[in-house]
Amino acid sequence: MSRSLRRGGLAAIAAIAIASLSACAAGNTAETLEVKPDTASASLGSSLLLNNIVVVTGDESSGEHTGPANVTVNISNNGPTEATLKTVTIGTGTAALTDAAGASVDKLVIPAGGSVLLGGPGAPTAKVASASLQVGGFVPTSFAFVEPGESGKVDAQASVSPNTGVYKGFGPKAPAPAASPSASASVTALPPAASAGPTATGTATATATATATATAVGSPSPSPSAH
Repeated sequence: MSRSLRRGGLAAIAAIAIASLSACAAGNTAETLEVKPDTASASLGSSLLLNNIVVVTGDESSGEHTGPANVTVNISNNGPTEATLKTVTIGTGTAALTDAAGASVDKLVIPAGGSVLLGGPGAPTAKVASASLQVGGFVPTSFAFVEPGESGKVDAQASVSPNTGVYKGFGPKAPAPAASPSASASVTALPPAASAGPTATGTATATATATATATAVGSPSPSPSAH
């Protein structure tokens, strides 16, 4: 076999090997394997990015959840104008918005060149009063933005996580316990201190009267001899 044929055969084998390695490398990427991240992400226009969209329930580790739920998401605004988040929907329920201090608001503002974390301790929240969810599953979640800035609606399939692990403190807070009425009833039942006065006076008067009567009856009659 001539040297040229040997060289040609070696080149062909090398080309096949390189092609096989390239195919394997391509087949192991997230895109070709269709590997999806644990948390959803979305965008609106060229300015708004929504990362790590998760709906957080109570402390259940799995199974069905029916009750309040919060959504957490990191919204970044790369545009020159502030963005305004108007509504958040989890499933078919519209979430109530609160600011970082816990006060109810009708919108949340994402500053130009800044970001806002929705959900978590000391952060604004979006909470639905009741939702039927599968912990460990997914739920349709949408975010509506209005002008100024980017406007439109963003839809995503948010994962549903319990209020444990890295999401501890992101779930809905339990309502504060009602105050017990027993303490106020006990205070109301106490008699006024001034009522002891008339009782003591009445007792003293009755005693004095009885004593005077006894003295008058028991005194001896004047002796007839005195006359």
